[in-house]
Amino acid sequence: MKVMKWSVIALAVAAGTSQMALASQQSEAKGFVEDAKLDLLLRNTYWNRDHNNGNHDRDTWAQGFITTFESGFTQGTIGVGVDAYGLLGVKLDGGQDDMFPGGPTPAALPGDWEDDLSEAGAAVKFRLSNTTLKYGNQFVNLPVIASDDSRLLPEAFTGTMITSSEIEGLELNAGHFTADSPMGSPSRDSENPYNFTLKSIDFAGGTYAFSDNLSASLYFSDVEDTYDKKYANVNYVMPLSDDQSLTFDLNYYKTDNIEDRVAVNADDNTIWSLSAKYSTGAHAFILAHQRVSGDTGYQYDAGDGGGSIWVANSYLSDFNFKDERSWQASYELDFSSYGVSGLQWKTAYVRGDNIDAAYYGGEGEATEREIFNQVSYTFQDGAAKDLTLRARNSILRTNNPAWNDVNEWRLYAIYPISIL
Repeated sequence: MKVMKWSVIALAVAAGTSQMALASQQSEAKGFVEDAKLDLLLRNTYWNRDHNNGNHDRDTWAQGFITTFESGFTQGTIGVGVDAYGLLGVKLDGGQDDMFPGGPTPAALPGDWEDDLSEAGAAVKFRLSNTTLKYGNQFVNLPVIASDDSRLLPEAFTGTMITSSEIEGLELNAGHFTADSPMGSPSRDSENPYNFTLKSIDFAGGTYAFSDNLSASLYFSDVEDTYDKKYANVNYVMPLSDDQSLTFDLNYYKTDNIEDRVAVNADDNTIWSLSAKYSTGAHAFILAHQRVSGDTGYQYDAGDGGGSIWVANSYLSDFNFKDERSWQASYELDFSSYGVSGLQWKTAYVRGDNIDAAYYGGEGEATEREIFNQVSYTFQDGAAKDLTLRARNSILRTNNPAWNDVNEWRLYAIYPISIL
């Protein structure tokens, strides 16, 4: 679940009225080596999915190694640099099924995976002033194309992306990608067995901060032979006192020209969510409502990445089925105020109804409900400083023929190491 910003008018007005950013990032470049970073992320993950309706349970334990290198930019008017990554996933116990990419094993795949999976990629980058162009293999985090990083190894895309911050408060993004390698698979293009083959995706959009409290986003994408998508967001933080605030967040997706390979006899879909979050000291209380309308449910991971669903009610279920309406009530607690820095807890209850069960082969209307809990602790000092331990549990109950009852645990041990 993610949050971003919006506005069609905002982008035009900002371009004409905002002052140019005073400092040029390229003018402050120290050099290819001087600004370089090399990091290693160790991610140990255990998943357990207990299906209550007779489906085969999933039980997976694996160790991930995620190495990322980011060079600095050479000095001069146009800076040049290189980014690279190396991924390694090692099976410790169980099968591949829920570690990559999630859900039952596709029929074309065996129930188990090799003892290890690996992938490497690199991209060359160029920077002029505050605008960067990157070509090659890269991770992306935008509402219409987002690398899924919810399991052991992240998803990567291949292509070109431009990021520009020439105007203060405004970030613009545009790109063209022609391949992806989803979580835990080094294959790309037609060899990718996990999801729809990505022929190409074109996207553009941006985020503008009107003030410290108000921001907005607007994005467009065209996934070849798949669908077109628009995304909009408005995020507003209303300060109430020194330690109290009320945050409103609106997310909106409109999908058109949906091809039969994604959903038969479907042309369009709309999904939106609106959340209100009241924060007071260490506590936060959230209410959210989400709705789906159109010829099908909200479609994603059909070429635009498994993380491209930035709506409020996205947990184990994304509550994105055809005609679904869902409500969320959740609570967050930061234990820092109670003397335990690094300890956090989130609990949520989400209920969805009005699902068109007939569309999924059933009858009438279906419902689903999920109870979500997550506890995480990050060590603040000592030999284990920056090590994060996280436990996540979801209890899902539904009579939707497209889904099934699930009790799920995800356990993580995440340790970042800065090498350079």
